[in-house]
Amino acid sequence: MPFSHVPVLLKETIELLNLHSGDKVIDGTVGLGGHSKVILEKISPNGCLLAFDRDPRQIETVRINLKSFGDRVTFINDSYANLAQPAYAQGFAPAAAVLLDLGYSSVHVADAARGFSFQTEGPLDMRYDPTSGLTAADIVNTWSAEELARIFLIYGEEKNAKKIAQAITKVRKEKKFVTTTDLANLISEVTPRHGKIHPATKVFQALRIATNDELGELERALPEIIKILKPGGRLVIISFHSLEDRIVKVFFKKQNNKTLINLTKHVIVPTEEETKQNPRSRSAKLRVAERL
Repeated sequence: MPFSHVPVLLKETIELLNLHSGDKVIDGTVGLGGHSKVILEKISPNGCLLAFDRDPRQIETVRINLKSFGDRVTFINDSYANLAQPAYAQGFAPAAAVLLDLGYSSVHVADAARGFSFQTEGPLDMRYDPTSGLTAADIVNTWSAEELARIFLIYGEEKNAKKIAQAITKVRKEKKFVTTTDLANLISEVTPRHGKIHPATKVFQALRIATNDELGELERALPEIIKILKPGGRLVIISFHSLEDRIVKVFFKKQNNKTLINLTKHVIVPTEEETKQNPRSRSAKLRVAERL
């Protein structure tokens, strides 16, 4: 069934993409199509969109959500890190604009079978593409205590990273971690709750990032995106994690006045009104650059 959601920083995103009628635009993280719908309206009547998503289920849903735009949309079930070849093959290079809205969607968390949430029991999976790659369970059950502690600390900023990693490696000798609650219950035993934040929150975030190689995908994608943008074309990136934002910030700074003009010396964040209406937007950060 079609699933509606509220796109983050929508007004700012559309304005900064600098869209015109007839443009060829790439949405590297189409999700449920919230941003894409408005992009397609702005580039009407003949503008086209190349829409990527790693998650085949999201592609199925967004086909329905954007069906009114017909063949003006081409869907690619793949990571935005691999967008260069399809962009050339589908005639979208050079592109007028590229959008990346990073991170997971509310649909992933809502579906217990995907294993993203510690609130409900489901398989410890966390893959955006459930057909390939390591699951979160694979990581938890096979990586060393040192490797687990590293990702918990760096990706999750979990201060009890070493303690939790050691507990995991001890328990898995007797019984493997299979479900989200297997892991969440252990973390709760090792680090009891203090305040409103569940003790498993940061570890689950770290596992999601590691399972999907989210930071590696972004680092590989940025140089490729620049190559397919036309002169004057815009790249807009919305991130929700400080490490993602730092990768974008550093890349834009290094490429400034070489291949790009960095148009956001100060990061753009949601208004107070938006964060009240959509609490998930509160950690969003937007940066934009223009191809020289």
